[in-house]
Amino acid sequence: MLDLWGKVLDKNDISVKENSKVDSIARVNGHFNVQILNGDEYSSANVLLAIGRRGSPRKLNIPGETMEKVAYRLLEAEDIVGKNIMVVGGGDSAIESALLLAEKNTVTLSYRKDVFQRIKPKNNERISEAIKQGKIDVRFNSNLEKIEKDEVVLSESGGDEKHKMKNDLVYIFAGGELPIQFLERTGIQITKKFGEAVLKHS
Repeated sequence: MLDLWGKVLDKNDISVKENSKVDSIARVNGHFNVQILNGDEYSSANVLLAIGRRGSPRKLNIPGETMEKVAYRLLEAEDIVGKNIMVVGGGDSAIESALLLAEKNTVTLSYRKDVFQRIKPKNNERISEAIKQGKIDVRFNSNLEKIEKDEVVLSESGGDEKHKMKNDLVYIFAGGELPIQFLERTGIQITKKFGEAVLKHS
């Protein structure tokens, strides 16, 4: 895949600026002025935002979340073997990742509600079967409170019960957050439609 993208970039003379973050986009005299946090500036007739439908991964804002063993997406699950893993979330991404990881690891799935909602029927069948067979330890009505080097702290029953569990890796699938303030600064109007953000440039 990297070779393919390298050829595409070379063929189309596309320059990629890595490790940079856009600070602001402003319309100036019929064009866009793009400012980067490091001080660089670019001028362009058009700007394409490709930040994904959900934007940045939503954080739990708990102690230890910045540790290297914490991730917000699963890559190369087949290479992870013999680990104690905590997966947080109740959507399709969390369930599919937990099922993949449970093939070669000990997996606990923490979900803050009492039942999985709005997941694919097939995933519901698969996770139910995995629970029945004891392949995944699902903790409903639970919240991850703290991440430590070799353990995590999980609260259950509304916070009345707290458990320390051995842990090597944490995967968090808590949805995503659009960078609302940044988008508004660029002149994009944000409205809500059926609970979803709708973007429109003024």
